[in-house]
Amino acid sequence: MILGLSVATFTLVHVLISLVGIGAGLVALVAMIAGKDLGGWTATFLATTVATSATGFLFHSKAIGPPHIVGAISLVVLLVALVALYGRHLAGRWRLAYVVTAVLALYFNCFVGVVQAFQKIAFLNALAPKGTEPPFAIAQGLLLVAAIAAGWLAVRNFHPAERGSGAAIRPATV
Repeated sequence: MILGLSVATFTLVHVLISLVGIGAGLVALVAMIAGKDLGGWTATFLATTVATSATGFLFHSKAIGPPHIVGAISLVVLLVALVALYGRHLAGRWRLAYVVTAVLALYFNCFVGVVQAFQKIAFLNALAPKGTEPPFAIAQGLLLVAAIAAGWLAVRNFHPAERGSGAAIRPATV
């Protein structure tokens, strides 16, 4: 039992929260690339990604491992994103700090999603049963390249004049 739920039910809730976080994060990222701020989607992304990282620590484990390390780093990254967005209102360099940490948090969530997919989906597991084989490395490499490219576009294009307006923001100057 975890928080009064069976392990299976808790796992399902954790996975659903993670999927909502990834979905909302992708919507927020596309908006940032388009120079828009979607306050509700962003809040949903941040809240569910914090919840995903935090609930990951509740699973029973005998030792600290890679999932714990990724979860801890993710929570620190999310703290910076939250401070930049809600505490510093994206002023000055806080805009850059927010975009970089939001994209990084989404990347970590997707990174774990790829790991889980290769562990749990039979077709993918057959391609990389140890998680060290080329198909796994290629998938993670493509994810990293996509995150870097999307992050660069978001940094270049996301310049909110008024947070939460959802309106198009001025074009970027590079």
